Formats: sequence, C-alpha cells, structure tokens
Amino acid sequence: MVISYWEVALRLLMAVLFGGLVGFERESHNRPAGFRTHILVCVGATLIMMLSAYGFAEMAGGGYLVDPSRIAAQVVTGIGFLGAGTILQHRGSIRGLTTAASIWVVSGIGLAVGIGYYAGAAMATFVVLISLLYLGRIEKAILSQRRVKNLQIRAKDQPGLLGRVSEILCDLKLNINRIEIIDQEYNSAIGADLIRMEFLLVAPLSLNSNLLLGRLCSLDGVVEIAWQGDDVPLRNFGANI
Repeated sequence: MVISYWEVALRLLMAVLFGGLVGFERESHNRPAGFRTHILVCVGATLIMMLSAYGFAEMAGGGYLVDPSRIAAQVVTGIGFLGAGTILQHRGSIRGLTTAASIWVVSGIGLAVGIGYYAGAAMATFVVLISLLYLGRIEKAILSQRRVKNLQIRAKDQPGLLGRVSEILCDLKLNINRIEIIDQEYNSAIGADLIRMEFLLVAPLSLNSNLLLGRLCSLDGVVEIAWQGDDVPLRNFGANI
C-alpha cells in the first residue's frame, strides 16, 4: 500500500497544526519544551509512522515478513528520554512533569496522524488543550487556598539558621515560594539580636502541621513561631531558646 505525495504533505501539515497547538500553550507558560519542540516531536512521530506503515510495502510484496508497528513502537519508548530532559528538581519539588507528559501525548498524536487516524488525533489534541488550559485553573481554585501557608519565625540571629529551617521544610515536602527576612532587633530580655523570617509555602495536603511545628520548635534559638493555614489566622507557638 502506498500513499500519494499530497497525502504525505497533508499528514505532515496536520502534525504541525496539532503539535503547534499544544506547544503554543506550553510556550505561553515559558516551559522548557515549547512551540518548536512539540511541532518537531509530532512531525517526527508522524514521519516515523508513515515510514513504518508504507516505507516497506515493496519488501512485503517480495516475500519478506514486515511488521508495520515495529518501528513506530520505538517512538513511545524513545520519547521518554526527551521528556525526562524537561523534568527539573527545584528546592525539593519536581517541576516539568506536565510538559513531559504533553511531549509524550504529542508523539502519540503524531503516530495517529501518520497512520491516518485523523479523528483520534484531533480529539486527543482537543482533550490535551482542555486539560492544559482549564483543568489547571480548576485545580488551583479548589486546592490553592488549602495548600498556601504562611510561616513566621522569630529567632536569635545565628549562622546557618535559615539553612536548618529550609532543610526541615524540604523534608516535609513544603515548597518555598517566597522568603523575607526582617531586619534584626536587639531584645534586652534575651540579651541577643532577634530576626524574623517570613515564608510563603505551598504544602502537600497530607502535611502534618504538628510535626512541622514540633521540629521547628526544637531548633536552637527559636523564640516564636506563627503559623497560618487552612484559613486559620496566624497562631503563635512559643519555643525554648
């Protein structure tokens, strides 16, 4: 079975369209893999699928055993290496999983276009765009208020304090969005300079706040901890110096 040059051009153009739509959304969010990357992945997968399905038609007629899915199947595995390059570890959290998944899905869309399954490719592109454009907003609207926390710590000014606090937050899977350190002030009752650190955190839903506060209170030099989360006002927890 062979296809015309017009059909080849049509499928490649559709791959550009479908991959470009997904890539444009990723590009608009300044992701590592954007417009061009998604187009190249989709076009490449389409070409490989057409090569696998139609490139060995003459050999099949000569008595050779040809499996049209064998080359295309390697796309699903091989694209994982490209997707892994978009995943980054930043301050204890993993970023880029959505972009890696979009690259993997776009490769599948390209395979569908390459074999002529236009309806499946178009519907898959639509579902991907809906997921990227709207489901993220719904997720933020439902979960963001529950996950955003405010933490304030007053403690003696000492070397390495911020590092020890950050280590505890990282261990408990809290992502630090912002840190602000207020100018130090001398406390005559304690006889030392005190600083106030304010953290804006994104916490997992399974966070054990009692464990967090207990570990922070155990740090040397911590005087006071104020914790806000789950729509609860700032509450103070005294700590031993």
